[in-house]
Amino acid sequence: MFEDVMDRIYAACNRVGRKKDEVKLVAVSKNHSAQEIEETILKYGHRILGENRIQEWQEKARALDNIEWHFIGNLQRNKVKYCLPFELIHSVNSARLIDELQRVGESKNHKFKILIEVNVAGEVSKQGLPLADLDQLVDYAKMQTQVELKGLMTMAPYSENPESSRPYFEKLHNIHDRLMLDELSMGMSGDFEVAIEEGATIIRVGSALFHA
Repeated sequence: MFEDVMDRIYAACNRVGRKKDEVKLVAVSKNHSAQEIEETILKYGHRILGENRIQEWQEKARALDNIEWHFIGNLQRNKVKYCLPFELIHSVNSARLIDELQRVGESKNHKFKILIEVNVAGEVSKQGLPLADLDQLVDYAKMQTQVELKGLMTMAPYSENPESSRPYFEKLHNIHDRLMLDELSMGMSGDFEVAIEEGATIIRVGSALFHA
């Protein structure tokens, strides 16, 4: 499964003339045990994992060494203090959360790397910042000393057809380029190839890796 996903990543890169090292795979390991992760992901030498629950992640972090951890879920402000080991937080969507990241960062002498999560489709059921508020939050994040804004993240509306995600990914890519940010996290198991074709630098893949 891992090798199949990697083959699909390389093929998508080739279709649009991108280099394979331009795309980082975050293996979404939530709901899977340390042993499952070892057997399914780590044995191939891949060590970039995404988690969305602090308590579950803490148990795995004690069991697994030398991992680049990414936080990919909705982050509550009272859990920020536990997030120092994460390489990147994908899901920042409010000034209040940025304030807490700044406060904890100051107290721990730590700089958090973040992505702003954008609700490109305007879905009521989804977390994420409305597009209309994005520029203001980008400016606010850039003012902080202990928060480093790396880029943007989105999730497209669920569809059986990966092509349905394309207009949302294309739209965020254009915004990402206008803002001159580094990272663009978009694409999951059902649509990561389209995301790569539309400029994703990070994809978050879970079920395609763990289920045949």
